[in-house]
Amino acid sequence: MSTIVKICGLKSAEAVAAALAAGADMIGFVFFPKSPRHVSLDEAAALAAAARGRAEIVALTVDADDAAIAAIRDGLRPDWFQLHGKETPERVAAVRQLAGTQVMKAIGVAEAADVARNVSYAPVVDRLLFDAKPPRDAALPGGNGVTFDWDILAAGAGGKPFMLSGGLDPDNVGAAVRRLADVPGFLGVDVSSGVERGPGEKDAGRIAAFVAAARL
Repeated sequence: MSTIVKICGLKSAEAVAAALAAGADMIGFVFFPKSPRHVSLDEAAALAAAARGRAEIVALTVDADDAAIAAIRDGLRPDWFQLHGKETPERVAAVRQLAGTQVMKAIGVAEAADVARNVSYAPVVDRLLFDAKPPRDAALPGGNGVTFDWDILAAGAGGKPFMLSGGLDPDNVGAAVRRLADVPGFLGVDVSSGVERGPGEKDAGRIAAFVAAARL
């Protein structure tokens, strides 16, 4: 099976076009005002129009309330919600029901216990995303450009499908895919800051290189 590649934090038509041209399977829009990748709902809807039917559309939220989830559901019509905050398993289940979409929960990882501790999410999500736990002084829950020891995921996620994020870039994604290729449940990789020339500014060349390296 070909590695699934998600390019997250897209803010411009040029970045969306680059992701599609490179063959990305999923594109993500960030709804979190503190992030340099934040977009308005109107902006995301306009950008997603070019991608609909060509790549799965992902809405990334951070502890969003019901009103925000419903607005994104109706205005963007995403294929996925990616929950990147401190949502409990109960909240994830509620969002999944309200959104009527597939849901992916991001889990911060620094040690093996972080994976084991979050098996409670498995029954209420369609997919898990293992991301590097943010530094203590980080303002953002993801997109910080830091990695974690991929060997922590050697046993998989209890049979649940999962993707990898955290500090990936065109230079190391091939090694990550090779390390996890035979791990039960591993589906693919997610990148944001690793394909940027500056915070929130995607680079078409880096996007193309990342996708190519992920599929070697």
